Amino acid sequence: MTKNLAIAIAQLNPIVGDVAGNRDKVVAAWETAADRGADIVLYSELVLSGYPPEDLVMKPAFMRHLHEAVTSICEETAKRADGPALLLTTPWEIDGLRHNAVLLIDQGKIVDVRAKQDLPNYGVFDEKRVFSAGPMPEPISFRGVKLGVPICEDVWTPNVVTHLSRAGAEIFLVPNGSPFEADKGGLRRNLIEDRVSESRTPMIYCNEVGGQDELVFDGGSFGLNGDGSLAVALPAFAEDVVVTNWTKGDNGKWRCADDAPKAEYPTGLDAIYQALVLGLRDYVNKNHFPGVVIGMSGGIDSALSAAVAVDALGADRVRLVMMPSPYTSRESLEDAEICAGMLKTGIESINIGPAMAAFEQMLAPTFEGRDADITEENIQARSRGIILMGISNKFGHMVLTTGNKSEMSVGYATLYGDMCGGYSVLKDLYKTTVFALCHWRNEHKPSGAMGPNGMVIPERIITKPPSAELRPDQKDEDSLPPYDVLDDILHQMIEGERSVRDIVDSGHDEATVRRVWRLLDRAEYKRRQAPPGVKITPRAFGRDRRYPITNGFTNLVT
Repeated sequence: MTKNLAIAIAQLNPIVGDVAGNRDKVVAAWETAADRGADIVLYSELVLSGYPPEDLVMKPAFMRHLHEAVTSICEETAKRADGPALLLTTPWEIDGLRHNAVLLIDQGKIVDVRAKQDLPNYGVFDEKRVFSAGPMPEPISFRGVKLGVPICEDVWTPNVVTHLSRAGAEIFLVPNGSPFEADKGGLRRNLIEDRVSESRTPMIYCNEVGGQDELVFDGGSFGLNGDGSLAVALPAFAEDVVVTNWTKGDNGKWRCADDAPKAEYPTGLDAIYQALVLGLRDYVNKNHFPGVVIGMSGGIDSALSAAVAVDALGADRVRLVMMPSPYTSRESLEDAEICAGMLKTGIESINIGPAMAAFEQMLAPTFEGRDADITEENIQARSRGIILMGISNKFGHMVLTTGNKSEMSVGYATLYGDMCGGYSVLKDLYKTTVFALCHWRNEHKPSGAMGPNGMVIPERIITKPPSAELRPDQKDEDSLPPYDVLDDILHQMIEGERSVRDIVDSGHDEATVRRVWRLLDRAEYKRRQAPPGVKITPRAFGRDRRYPITNGFTNLVT
């Protein structure tokens, strides 16, 4: 029985469905760990398939490719006699049932298999639909050490860890696919502290990193000693392979060497901004777009979207287009140009006036006798959408929409107009958070950002009253409550699921609350047609929050 164990933590960025590419990542991390003297390598959840694989695992051909990749990994790792074992995570069939599993591979052979016992089925998770739950797992014996290997959700409640602890587990190695939410890093740490406190056993928590559609996995893997002290911490939002050295003391307890790295996890606006950058970067790169094109209005949303895009992709892959109408102010034109200059992207201008005139002429007979209204405003937005999609089709750049959560909540957006595009980086950010992030980015440049240092968004863009500029002297507050009021009401409705009466009791005007409730309810059909975007809050529109479009339960709620 060994008293020393070198455990590698492989925090990787897989691509869902890219079995061959993920296999290569797994082997490369294993080789790195081997060169650094590791005995065993811990990977994040379902690293071979990418997480979450969703309905891909229901395809027999996909499962066959995974099996072939596992065979390939066994053959590759068998070539090096001194190489470490792998705790390889993959969908796997056991007795004819699909499982979210971990395989212990040592010296080129599958030595043991464990399946996830607690399958999450809430929020963005839908694992009960595609996997079968495994039995309550027993420890895995490795070189005389009993390893507990609960998988992600298995540690969110005490049951699995308690069972493994009673069965003699000496160290817990936990593969995870835990997506980012604001302030979730602290929640994870508290959770693992609880499991360690209950079991008095060390635990290493290996989390995936990278963007997958609307989800961002923030990494931030870490380990705790049995007394709850921090043993190791990997950086957030970046791949890394770290080897930790553990020793079994005279008291029978394992402890990590003090020289393990302890990266600080970012918090607040820093973490949110890094999640936006990583989410956009991976969506664009993993889907093989050459870059993005953004409609630059001179407003705060397009400015922040452009800043995130430049930080994610570099200025040479971001194309900014100003599309002025007769209602676009000189100030907005100047602000857009200044912002583009700060970001070092350049900007082009395409006047939509001729398109507006053409539509007015074409529709004149049909609209005869009717006053101009929101119809003409929407035609402007749709003209801009046509231009951006034309550029996208011609040059291949993905259109990055710029709407925020406040606007999408109440339907303050035009279908097939400003909602037109492939991805929405601000989709889960309330307007007040957009303002805060603009101030933050002007004062900070996060690690790995490809944009310039210093101020990247002109102060006037941040301070001027928001406006869609679709009619003379238009302001957002002509149609909506002030954003600080609106956002608090929306947060209580969406994240808090509070009733109208509860929100009124918190200090808001009842007529305003009821109006916002109606707007939120009526805009569901628009949100169903919106592009994906980075998940930031616990209740992002889409898989987190699923409401019927046809819905009679509206103003009845008090």
